[in-house]
Amino acid sequence: MAQTARDIFVIGLRNAHAMEVQARELMERQSERLDEYPEVKSRVISHLSETNEQLRRLEECLDACGESTSSLKDTAQSFMANMMAMGHSMAGDEILKNTFANDAFEHYEIAAYKSLLALCQAAGADAARPLLETSLKEEERMAAWVEANVEKVTMQYVDQQRQAA
Repeated sequence: MAQTARDIFVIGLRNAHAMEVQARELMERQSERLDEYPEVKSRVISHLSETNEQLRRLEECLDACGESTSSLKDTAQSFMANMMAMGHSMAGDEILKNTFANDAFEHYEIAAYKSLLALCQAAGADAARPLLETSLKEEERMAAWVEANVEKVTMQYVDQQRQAA
């Protein structure tokens, strides 16, 4: 059982690392295009910094297991993030699409961290718990911020469209 849980935990860590690579790429692309939404830009840049720390923590967890990241998964997720950002950038309502996607993505990350935390004891990786809990709390804060600002961002977009018309 312990070996199976450990194997699943390591795969989960690699998947989470790739997920955070994807998040980093998305936020980097988004932050380049958010000048009309300074509050959103500021929060995205702040969370980008947290994401870089989350990547470091996941690497620390993998190192403690004697494992490394998956270059293939990281590269694939990076590519997907850039394609998604490019697709959204072509839309007139890019800010809305990004807001919706960010809301969904934050909840995906929350679930991934909760799953890893559930595996810690069975995988013999209790030392990873505080690192993963820190990342989970950061994701929960970002998800709450996105949810609390959907209406505000939507109405800012409407105002900008009115002014442009």
